Amino acid sequence: MPSERLDAPQAWEIARAMVDGFNRHYSLFRLESARAKHRFETRDWHGQQRAQRERIEFYDLRVLECVRRLNKEFDAASLPMALWHQVKLHYIGLLVEHRQPELAETFFNSVTTKILHRTHFHNDFIFVRPAVSTDYLEDHARDARPSYRAYYPQAQSLRETLRRIVEDFDLQCPFEDLERDMALVHSALAPRIAAFTLRANFQIQVLASLFYRNKGAYLVGKVINGYAELPFALPILHAEDARLYIDAMLFGEDDLLALFSFARAYFMVDMDVPSACVQFLRSLMPRKPVAELYNAIGLAKQGKTLFYREFLSHLKHSSDQLRIAPGIKGTVMLVFDLPSFPYVFKLIKDRFAPQKETTRAQVQSKYLLVKHHDRVGRMADTLEYSLVALPRERFSDELMAELLAEAPSQIELSERDGREEVIIRHLYIERRMVPLNLHLKELLDAGIERPEVGAQLERVVIEYGKALKDLVAANIFPGDMLWKNFGVTRGGRVVFYDYDEIEYLTDCRFRAVPEPRTEEEALSGEVWYPVGPRDVFPETFAPFLLGHPAVRDIFLRHHGELLTPEYWQAHQERIRQGHLYDVFPYGVERRFDTHRVAV
Repeated sequence: MPSERLDAPQAWEIARAMVDGFNRHYSLFRLESARAKHRFETRDWHGQQRAQRERIEFYDLRVLECVRRLNKEFDAASLPMALWHQVKLHYIGLLVEHRQPELAETFFNSVTTKILHRTHFHNDFIFVRPAVSTDYLEDHARDARPSYRAYYPQAQSLRETLRRIVEDFDLQCPFEDLERDMALVHSALAPRIAAFTLRANFQIQVLASLFYRNKGAYLVGKVINGYAELPFALPILHAEDARLYIDAMLFGEDDLLALFSFARAYFMVDMDVPSACVQFLRSLMPRKPVAELYNAIGLAKQGKTLFYREFLSHLKHSSDQLRIAPGIKGTVMLVFDLPSFPYVFKLIKDRFAPQKETTRAQVQSKYLLVKHHDRVGRMADTLEYSLVALPRERFSDELMAELLAEAPSQIELSERDGREEVIIRHLYIERRMVPLNLHLKELLDAGIERPEVGAQLERVVIEYGKALKDLVAANIFPGDMLWKNFGVTRGGRVVFYDYDEIEYLTDCRFRAVPEPRTEEEALSGEVWYPVGPRDVFPETFAPFLLGHPAVRDIFLRHHGELLTPEYWQAHQERIRQGHLYDVFPYGVERRFDTHRVAV
């Protein structure tokens, strides 16, 4: 066991340098997040999306900066393990009064695992579990800005209180008609609290920063009355004349889960004490994993840390085996899951089917594209890990054989503490969804002549078409549009999750199928016309997607334009002209009647 003595002055200097590296990271992260308010006020939509993309890279850049500094100033890679143990203890001491200790611990892990060999990745040298509590952190941190504001309306002043809540955010552009909007919000809220017997603690709590994403700002809070709590969010948008309006009022956990979905881009939000913000959000969405809440507010590395801790805990308290995931096997990705855990694990195969003209690097670039892009609620977020060590006994023999056959370069068998481990060099992890092709098969097998089954079939086919249209709005062409590449979430939303053929819409060439020039061409079973690498013929989608007459009928009634090149070309042109489409995280029926079309 390493010595508990702190007798190496160099250890404190290294710990201090690492804290400095993290502080630099978080100050830059927070500054960029705070600037989202100005970008929203000035309608700098492209700047907002650019900042959302670039901020994702901040963490890795600061980690590399810190690694370079430690190697240059301390020759860190050659230091003995006993000294690294002292570094960790000093680091813990420096976090006692820190406002982001959980993030700083993760930063420490990121730096040390780039310096040390993986055999040293255990409790003595990294934070496998948190050492500094974040409970009540903002209450004891000196000069910490409160994470939320509390307002205490009387029944007769609720509308005035709502107005004050909005005005306290001090947005530097006028509202189109704030009185009208407050009347609409009051009308939406009043019936929901009419049944309240007003208690002494009747209050409204709102998070102190607006949540910015793309062209919207979201005010997030809850109404509290005794033991009753009502989560809500107010989307604030710009009208065509640049003035502001409140577009809807979202209520309850389901609405908030859709707003903070894993299939949407990360928010920009200014936070002094992130853990306090997450604790507030968890009170609104108790079913949402804490890891996903950190992801949603842009702290994806912390989300990865918490997810992995949760997974290791689940392995300890479960006994089922990892298996090949149900469904059609992929030609590029090998997918497996643990039946008792709601995620799937994906790794890139060493060899692809002949029709897949791609490489490992190209597939990784596609996943990176999705990570940086606006996912508009239609593309699943992925967690990416390297050197994942899992116990061999948790792998089914069938899965182990598949891994060694399809991706041997990604698999290493090792032994630690007398137990065999499987080390996976590179891995993606996604939320598990029901594959859309399996969901459709279940409905069709159940008999669509039954009204309830027919209604479900109509809903899911309409949802599939909406998913394609939302991807188009985000300048994304999915490439392979087969049902098997889409999943259905627990809320019934259709989400795309297979990214190896994804392209920017504007990089594709949408064409009509040429008229045959001869009888031989007309009767040919082969493609007789020239096809470029990014040529797309929407007319040809139907035979692959709409084989069942009922599915075909629903699709053509609601989304037939997707089978025409003109639809895709028109959207391409608008995107090339700089237009950003609106994709709302709530249904059109939730929007107030007096809304304006956002631009």
